[in-house]
Amino acid sequence: MPVKNRFAELLPEITAWRRDFHEHPELLFDVHRTAAKVADLLRQFGCDEVVEGIGRTGVVGVIKGKTNTVGRVVGLRADMDALPIIEQTGVPYASKTPGKMHACGHDGHTAMLLGAAKYLAETRNFDGTTIVIFQPAEEGGGGGREMVADGMMDRWGIQEVYGMHNMPGIPVGHFAIRKGALMAAADQFEITVTGKGGHAAKPHDCVDTTVVAAHIVVALQTIASRNVDPLKQVVVSVCTVETDSTAHNVIPQVVKMKGTVRTMDHKVQDFVETRIAEIVSGTALALGATATVNYARGYPVTINADENTDYAVEVARQVSGQVDPDTAPLMGAEDFSFMLNERPGAYIFVGNGDTAMVHHPAYNFDDNVIPFGASWYAGMVESRMPAA
Repeated sequence: MPVKNRFAELLPEITAWRRDFHEHPELLFDVHRTAAKVADLLRQFGCDEVVEGIGRTGVVGVIKGKTNTVGRVVGLRADMDALPIIEQTGVPYASKTPGKMHACGHDGHTAMLLGAAKYLAETRNFDGTTIVIFQPAEEGGGGGREMVADGMMDRWGIQEVYGMHNMPGIPVGHFAIRKGALMAAADQFEITVTGKGGHAAKPHDCVDTTVVAAHIVVALQTIASRNVDPLKQVVVSVCTVETDSTAHNVIPQVVKMKGTVRTMDHKVQDFVETRIAEIVSGTALALGATATVNYARGYPVTINADENTDYAVEVARQVSGQVDPDTAPLMGAEDFSFMLNERPGAYIFVGNGDTAMVHHPAYNFDDNVIPFGASWYAGMVESRMPAA
């Protein structure tokens, strides 16, 4: 099962869909145009059922195989949303919406899954049911969580689920995956330090919140360097620091900081949340200030099930012959993790070649990836549910 000839034939059509999505990027759950086009195409393909509004603006399509002797149901997922970035690609189909662009390749993911859906609806050469899932709000909105909370897995009886993401730096058509934790959990924190403001020339009459905040920033780095096993991955980054005064001669009363925590292990995640609170309160107390922490859990760890990873590797090998089955984990996060927490499955990377990295204003999805990605999506269905 190399790249399917049908996808070579469909490449101009799939590319046109992709570039249309690229020209009309939409953010988070506000993907109404994209979702409407996806649903319309699925109906044109002859899907047995198309349902809109799952997880607010997600779309689900159902494709039944020629037979259904064992009752297996496989889900395939793609994300639809773009990013709030000013595009700098210079391509003729660049974003027509200022300040928004498809800088992560979700236009390509959506187009590839649409191509796979068209092929599967034409051939139906499998024994079971395919559920194609088009998800909003991957970029921070938790659209995967919303679709799961909407009952998607139980409503359509999904038994296993697979997703894919393009990856710059990996050659076009090559794949990469690993068993277990592939991508990190992403949490957020906000710290508020309160002291005693005053004139910068009289620090002895103040409790300097900037000094307290600086000590907190440094102390938080000891979580990774001194508190967590060096063989465990953890990132604690303070990313913004804001005072309640912009004057050069005022010691601020309040300093607010925001940051992120990335972990690959649930126990480490729990520990870091507790340790941040201890460091923040203890450091503030030692320096005469008070401080609070608002810690919010975000996307969970993306964990590939061992058996399903093997299935994904085998199909990728058949498609391209170039697969890294033990790629290094990434500290980025992915809300497909919510689906993998509900059902076994796997998430794989497909190479986008030597392009700008995702989330960069010069990034662009390489349309040469389409036959490989669409073949993998379709191949997962035909491999997991071979025709009777």
